[in-house]
Amino acid sequence: MPRRIAPKKLRVGCERFNGYNNRPSTTNTVKNTMTNNENPFASEEITPAISDEWVAKRRVADAIKQLTEALVTSSPDIEQMHAIAEKLESTAADFRDSPRIYGRSAWAVSGEHGNYAQISHELNPLTGWSNPIAPPINMWIDGDIARGTCQCNWAYEGPPSSVHGGMIAAIFDQFLGMTQVLGGQPGMTGYLHVNYHKPTPLNTNLTLEGRLAKVEGRKTITSGEMYANGVKTASCEGLFVQPKQIPAGLKHLQKP
Repeated sequence: MPRRIAPKKLRVGCERFNGYNNRPSTTNTVKNTMTNNENPFASEEITPAISDEWVAKRRVADAIKQLTEALVTSSPDIEQMHAIAEKLESTAADFRDSPRIYGRSAWAVSGEHGNYAQISHELNPLTGWSNPIAPPINMWIDGDIARGTCQCNWAYEGPPSSVHGGMIAAIFDQFLGMTQVLGGQPGMTGYLHVNYHKPTPLNTNLTLEGRLAKVEGRKTITSGEMYANGVKTASCEGLFVQPKQIPAGLKHLQKP
């Protein structure tokens, strides 16, 4: 995660949010900042939060991420764990008692929280900076190549000290779905074929490269590769099929 919510190049991974007492102001309204955040894939720079609400939510998500990694890598005594659980249960109750919004479409309806693409950038389970289960993946388009980076901590362990294969497949599904931008024809996953070449190490900066293979009618085929320290650990091909009626969440992937 980035160290600060600021519109500059940031290293992706499991870095922590620090310096919140000195964080930059985000007093502009959502309406005024939308045009600056319409395309989160325009560059490697991590799109900043569009309002104070999302700055705060990113902070909460990062704290939960830290807690999750601490849980799977620590062994406090039993009484201490029960005490921690009691505090967390109280915190969870505070969240449950606040206004609830179910689903990204519902978040977008009022326009107060951002548009659908912006909300997905925050809440997507693979790329959402405000979703604690996301690594998250940072993705962007570089000419005719899609690129991405992410880092998976101990919470994503499958084989010893390696990323779970299901997590790798999920990362590819999200990344190749974004790679469709190169064809300008958004679609839903038809198939995903993953090849695992070597174990993918945890706590390591992973780089992703994606390419458009071809577009046939409503079908788009993309391919991608994952690297750790310059070594290819996995590769993938995905077929995506454009629905006859394009969902709102895919319209930002269309050609203008």
